[in-house]
Amino acid sequence: MLPVVITFILGALVCGLLLGLSRFVGPRRPNAVKSAPFECGMDQLETPQGRIPISFSVIAMLFIVFDIEVAFLFPWAVIFRQLGFVGLIEVLFFLGVLTIGLIYAWKRGALEWD
Repeated sequence: MLPVVITFILGALVCGLLLGLSRFVGPRRPNAVKSAPFECGMDQLETPQGRIPISFSVIAMLFIVFDIEVAFLFPWAVIFRQLGFVGLIEVLFFLGVLTIGLIYAWKRGALEWD
């Protein structure tokens, strides 16, 4: 547990140090060009007229959930042999819960792009 805490503390210190250095050392010269919205390398000619469909947001959230699932599987795979049969049962339960969630989202039509 102590190595994990030390890693979080060091990560926070490095993050704070880099943000602080960029704030004090970096130049700040705001102007109209830097403050203008930038998208895909082209100037914005008009304001957006439509709304983003909710299905886009739902699919994005589902992607994040299942992407984090993969992030949790890497540490498990590294120590798979040490966990033994109990570790296998636990990860199968974890994957089962996520599979039930995916089936639920699929049945509700959250994955349909109309």
